Amino acid sequence: MGSEMVMVDGVPFPPEITAAKSLALLGHGITDIEIHFLQIKYNAIGIYMEKNIIEHLGNWKGKKGAEIAEDDLFFEALVAAPVDKFFRIVVIKEIKGSQYGVQLESAVRDRLAAIDKYEEEEEEALEKVSTFFQSKYFKKDSVITFNFSASSRAVEISFATEGKEETKINVENENVVEMIEKWYLGGSRAVSPTTVKSLADNLGAMLSQ
Repeated sequence: MGSEMVMVDGVPFPPEITAAKSLALLGHGITDIEIHFLQIKYNAIGIYMEKNIIEHLGNWKGKKGAEIAEDDLFFEALVAAPVDKFFRIVVIKEIKGSQYGVQLESAVRDRLAAIDKYEEEEEEALEKVSTFFQSKYFKKDSVITFNFSASSRAVEISFATEGKEETKINVENENVVEMIEKWYLGGSRAVSPTTVKSLADNLGAMLSQ
């Protein structure tokens, strides 16, 4: 494993991690908002995937990153690709976990409702996610991870913060899992445009080799 950390807004990310398999850092960015011309940065994001993901993206061979970044079909294919993915989110600005949970819950619910897939099972799975974050406090440098397994189509969500034991939950509702993935990987509708651009540039470069 390369020892050189990748710095994302001052936050170090390892270039590779080992979950069930070895995964490479293929995209990174931040979530932020602008208030009165002042940029407030919330989280640094690292997106890890199996490098063979490009085998599932052949339609975009030879396309430039700028072109890929605008193509939501590319990101649909990225989400659908049957490879393990791991999202590492590091807190830059302290907030209550419930604020993050509400954002995630409403984004997932809205996406599912829009395609008529928000039923009782989805509501229960989302409630579980929301409750998990409810009691947490996102101190600076706390880490949230989403570990997406290609074989089970489930996601393991973990939260670690200084001085407390890491806590985890598993979410197995496929519709909810897919929309959590799309919250970060959903192209033009993703929560972090900088991450989308980074993924497009890096995967575009890999596809042109």
